[in-house]
Amino acid sequence: MRKKALVLLSGGLDSALALRLLMEQGVEVMGVHFVSPFFRSPWAVKIAREWEVPLLEVDITEEILQLLKSPPHGFGSQMNPCVDCHILMLRKAKEVMADVGASFIATGEVLEERPMSQNKGALRIVERESGLEGLLLRPLSAKLLPPTIPEKEGWVDREKMLDIRGRSRKRQMELAEKWGIRDYPTPAGGCLLTDPQFARRLRDLINNEELKRENVELLKLGRHFRLREGVRLVVGRNKSENEKLSALLKEGDVFLIAYSHKGPNALLRGETKGEDIELGGRIVARYSDLGEGERLRVKVRNGGERFIEVNKASEEMVRRLMI
Repeated sequence: MRKKALVLLSGGLDSALALRLLMEQGVEVMGVHFVSPFFRSPWAVKIAREWEVPLLEVDITEEILQLLKSPPHGFGSQMNPCVDCHILMLRKAKEVMADVGASFIATGEVLEERPMSQNKGALRIVERESGLEGLLLRPLSAKLLPPTIPEKEGWVDREKMLDIRGRSRKRQMELAEKWGIRDYPTPAGGCLLTDPQFARRLRDLINNEELKRENVELLKLGRHFRLREGVRLVVGRNKSENEKLSALLKEGDVFLIAYSHKGPNALLRGETKGEDIELGGRIVARYSDLGEGERLRVKVRNGGERFIEVNKASEEMVRRLMI
């Protein structure tokens, strides 16, 4: 009887190749793509559609937010808790596995491709703590790892699995060429938690106990300033960001609009006071085309509308407050 595999599609080339290797063996496959404000890949959806593979998207935002506060296995180079994130995804995949009638799970992990999360020790930890011992197949490196139940039982042919190791992408690129896979994302472009600037902003949220989905979404936009404890300012960098900031307004936010001169919009979030609004307006003025000796007229939206006039903030002040 043909067995069914649930394949974690991250949106990168490795997981697509793992999926294709199983398809080439005639294994029935289904994809699962985990999403959050930190990672989501249209390419995973695209490749599943092209190969006519059923794909389930699962939002794990709330679980990730809790994990970021204190990951048991620590962070990588930035705010990326890679080992614990993999464990989380696989635990969720195990729940899905029973619902969709799959017999095992496969991923695109490559031995030693990432030093923290894909060494042999980390791979064993992930398999054990996810509760998938024996049922987690890594097709790209399977020949370098202990045989799994799918291999022992003949659900897949171990001889047709691969022995890829390390950070070189040569063999993956050769397979992509063989199977006509093009326009795949670069290996480093998947997760915002690995980005130094994003990680710095996220760390500020955690330190100020503001780690909520709506605040995380703001981290993707603009220039960020911590005016004081509990008050954050986000200044748009272009027309697109100005519009996105407007769309992310929630009750209690203050919206600042450069009115008398060309300049950015800005969003103030927190328990704001009059001096916060004035300071936010001065930072907006710093990024406007305000001339020397001029004052910027700023439209303030906070329930109703009013105007204030401000001088531009000094460069030193902007640097000191920027996150």
